[in-house]
Amino acid sequence: MDVAPAGGLRLFRNRPGEDFAQGPVAGMDECLPTIAACSWQGRSLPDHGEVWSEAWQVDCEAWESGIMKTSIKLKLSPLEFERTLELSGHEVRLGYRLTNVNTCEESFLWAIHPLLKLCPGDRLEAPASTTGQLIGTAWAGAVESAIPENHYVKVFAGPISEGWVAINNQHTSDRLELEWDPAENGTLGLWLTRDGWHGHQHFAPEPTNADVDALNLAAQRNCCGVVPPSASVTWDVCLRID
Repeated sequence: MDVAPAGGLRLFRNRPGEDFAQGPVAGMDECLPTIAACSWQGRSLPDHGEVWSEAWQVDCEAWESGIMKTSIKLKLSPLEFERTLELSGHEVRLGYRLTNVNTCEESFLWAIHPLLKLCPGDRLEAPASTTGQLIGTAWAGAVESAIPENHYVKVFAGPISEGWVAINNQHTSDRLELEWDPAENGTLGLWLTRDGWHGHQHFAPEPTNADVDALNLAAQRNCCGVVPPSASVTWDVCLRID
């Protein structure tokens, strides 16, 4: 099992329960059933949730059909999580299923967590109805201008009426768009660090189902997802690359 590198970014295996800051801090994580560490229903839920640092099971039969289907049983929460990835042209389609194996309903937070390296020329694109809810008009445009250097911030927009956000680089013409159903996940989170958090330059547009990061707070406000007893809920996200 590898340990965190002294410098630079590379992928390596995480230790279960590890501090997120000691992980690769790169790529796209699934945050479930919380984003911030908290105590809920007698469970001590770790930072960024239970699944980002654990090994998932791969469905080999689906893989033979060209579909990446993975699943994981959460160790602390009575939940089973499944994700299916399919390629279609310049799109990656992600399908999710969360199953409650308990005999009473279970609350959950979810956020997709794509840590994008912040580059000069990156601009945020989102519906006016979304950017109008963000704190400070600087979010509508160049990402770097949203906060000063050596700072970091997390903001939310919601409830949103249009489920899409994109990052467009005016220098390279690269564009990444995320699209989802706002009826399934009605909030957009935006995470930005300009050397402020452990020296990283990151930007993460995060479709999510609540405007707070801790499950206990979201449950108190009745703004999180709920899975009925012995039942499942599903949702979808599309990544589009230009």
